[in-house]
Order: sequence, then structure tokens, then C-alpha cells
Amino acid sequence: MTNIVFLEVDTEDHAFVQQRFPQGKIISDTLSGDALVDACKDADVISCFIKTHFTQDIIEKLTNLKLICTRSVGCDHIDMDTCKKRGITVCNVPDYGSHVIAEHVFALLLSKLRHIPEGDKQVESGTFDYHGLRGMALRGKTIGIIGTGKIGRRVAEIAYGFGMEILAVDQCRTLQIVEKLGVKYVSLEDAFQQSDIMTLHVPDTKETQHMINAKAFAAMKDGVILVNTARGSLIDSRALLDALKSGKVGYALLDVLEHEQNFTENKELISHPHVVTTPHIAFYADDSMRNMYSDSCRSIDQWMQGKEPEHVAHPLNVVCDLPKIQNNKQS
Repeated sequence: MTNIVFLEVDTEDHAFVQQRFPQGKIISDTLSGDALVDACKDADVISCFIKTHFTQDIIEKLTNLKLICTRSVGCDHIDMDTCKKRGITVCNVPDYGSHVIAEHVFALLLSKLRHIPEGDKQVESGTFDYHGLRGMALRGKTIGIIGTGKIGRRVAEIAYGFGMEILAVDQCRTLQIVEKLGVKYVSLEDAFQQSDIMTLHVPDTKETQHMINAKAFAAMKDGVILVNTARGSLIDSRALLDALKSGKVGYALLDVLEHEQNFTENKELISHPHVVTTPHIAFYADDSMRNMYSDSCRSIDQWMQGKEPEHVAHPLNVVCDLPKIQNNKQS
């Protein structure tokens, strides 16, 4: 009998998992260290999400483990080299919901730029008056999309529908969005200088950590609007707070934070009147959650049938000839 453990399962998703794998062990908590090893010590298969980290030390203690299915696109919480050495198959969900994250970018933009929460509160208080709530239109504004993977491309599609001018920064050009949407690939510096709105869609790497820092803010337009639904580490939080205070940044719309587990660090930033924060919910919609679990379960089914799962996390074979995104750190 195959021992399967599902980690980080929200209560509302228990029924789906139990229906697909009645014998599976379901754990809602995010575990680490000895607690993680103890919960998974007999597991042949583990389905996890991004907060459970499978380091070399953890993997080497899970002697029965043969398959990890992460319900995410990224695998940076899994030591892929150790898995390869141990012969452990790793599967991901290549596109559980790029559209829902792209939609959240515009949910943040429209909510703040059209003063939706403020208007609602004003009406609820008994004042049905538009004064003081003048908003900003998206049509004709220039949006700079940093990273044109699946999510960045979806953002470009929506921006095109709003009639925006679209700039993109990436080492790899996607010609379809150039031809169909009029996207213009530019350098990071040009995107800083020309964009009214900047939205981040790159992974957390050594090159991208704090890529949005004091030097980057200095190069941006006054009053720029910054959206981050990618990773909190992309932005230097202290530099962002300074840019907000000076007016260099008009609004910061953040679904992720650099210090997500430390609200003391975040307190001044998230309480700033021109900052909107949501608790990493861009991915969290009906479509995406259904796709996460169904794709992960399909990979487990295929592996149990002796087949290579469709979504084994192989490195992509791409040729990219544009300059790499640099983090522009100050010397």
C-alpha cells in the first residue's frame, strides 16, 4: 500500500483530497524540522505547498520517499539536487492559475486608483458624495511588466484590454505578445523611467533580491505606482517606505511582503495610507485551488500506475539572448 501525505491542506479542501485518496494522511499545518520528518517518516508520496521546505537534511531522513508533488509552479522550497541524487521524482503544477494572479494585479489597481474602499465607507456613513474621490484611469497609462512568464503575459493581455501602453522587461522575448498586444521590450532602466505603473513577475533569485531599491526608485517617475504579487524579497522595504514618504511612489499595492512573518518590521509600511496589502491571496481563487489539487492528484495517479507523470519538474530548455535583469544594487 502506498503511503501518501498531504501537507498544508485548507479545511475546505479536505473533502476533495479524501475523495481522491481515502487512504491519504491529511495535515493542515505547516511543519518543519523534526515535526515534518515525524509526520512523513513512512511516506512514499508527499503533496505539499510552498511553506513546507524539503531541505537536504529533511529529504535524507525520509527514507521511503519516492515522489514529491508540490501544488505550486516553483520548486525553490525543495532541494532538487538531493531529490535527483535520491531518485525522488518531483512534480509541480505548471499553470494552476496565472490568470487569477493577473486578475489580482488589476483588482488592487482598480480598488485603489478608483477609491473603492473609501467610497464604500463614505456611502455607509451616510454621505453619498463623489467629492474627494477623484480616481485615475488606466487607459493611456504606461505599465511596465517586469517578467513575462505566464503571469506577466496574462497581465499584458488585461492591460491591452484597458488600452494601456505596455512595456516589458525580460531576458526572453515572447513574440506573440509583441505582435498581438503591441508590447515593447525595453531595458529595466527604460522601464523605470517610462512607466506610470510597474508590476513585478519574476522569481526570487540572487539577481532579483532587492532589485527594487533606492537606486531603482530614484530612476522612476515621480508618483509611480508599484504592484508586487510575486515575492516580497524583490523590494527593499526600507527604500520603499522612504519613496512613499517622499512621494516618489504614489501607491504601493502589495500581495507579498519582505518580512511576512514579522509584522514589527512591516508595521510602518503596511500602515502607510498609500499602501494596500493583501495576505498573499493573489493565487487563492476557485479556479486555481481546484487546478492545484487536481493536477497534483493526477501526477500521483500517473506515478502509481507506473507512468512518468505529465508534470515532472524538468528544467526548461530555453534560449534567451536579451540582457539579464540586474538588481541595480548600489555600491
